[in-house]
Amino acid sequence: MPWFPEFTSAVELARLQTREAGHADPVGHYVAALNKKDATDLETAWPGEVVIYDPRAGEVRGHRHVREFVSRNELWLAGMNRRTETVASTAADGKAVVELVVHLTQDGREVAWPVAVVAESHDDRRMVFRTYCSQWPLIGRHEVRPPILWSGPTSPGGIVGQFQDAVEAGDTDAVLRAFEPDGYFREPIGPQYTHRGPGELRSYFTECFSAGGGVVRQWCGVTDDGVRCAVEYNAVRWGRYDLPPQAGVAVHERGPDGRLAAVRVYDDVAAPAGRHLPGPATAILTGAAGLYR
Repeated sequence: MPWFPEFTSAVELARLQTREAGHADPVGHYVAALNKKDATDLETAWPGEVVIYDPRAGEVRGHRHVREFVSRNELWLAGMNRRTETVASTAADGKAVVELVVHLTQDGREVAWPVAVVAESHDDRRMVFRTYCSQWPLIGRHEVRPPILWSGPTSPGGIVGQFQDAVEAGDTDAVLRAFEPDGYFREPIGPQYTHRGPGELRSYFTECFSAGGGVVRQWCGVTDDGVRCAVEYNAVRWGRYDLPPQAGVAVHERGPDGRLAAVRVYDDVAAPAGRHLPGPATAILTGAAGLYR
């Protein structure tokens, strides 16, 4: 799964937030020491705590476990011709959300793998990374991702809130009204599963809501820089079916007219047992807005 050194761009944004708040800046030293894989440097450079929440490894806490996590991932990625493309970055209130597409060669096939990393640092003693992605592009199946954060009263407002309300209500017309004419929705399983414009969006969401309604999510945190709004959540219901609560993040990008230019989702939600959506594009539920492969 995602590897710690690729979090550098998220670290830089979180460091900027921390510096602006008047805090010390040991994070850069930590990342440099980690990239050198030198245990002495690690203990000297970072007196505080690093915690990583990874879809595969779970919770990784402390220097020794972080080093082991990095080593395992580097071994796993060896020979895959890894190339990372940054899609967008959002920073506010001590948090940074960096969206990536990781290009890999796996068993002779090219894979484009969307990954989002949330980095949070409110002081100079603690750095938290939360990685969100679907495992479908790599292993051909979904894995239930337990909640990372508790749900709270935080809720996005404006056009983001309107879109989320429409998704929860299963209201396709309201969903379309939230998008710009050329706006798009991208599924967690890859850039090739992008639905752009009213026709594609209507077809997609109509099929998504055919399970008896929309998708219900509990809001856990919002990172909003005025252009992009990233919402961390736990998906708990799809149509008539309860889901085991599962963690994800959706990034909503506003266009010039204030409506949505893009929504990109990072989760690994699978359809409820026994439920099969019609159509080849929606065989298995996966995505914050009921999208599915």
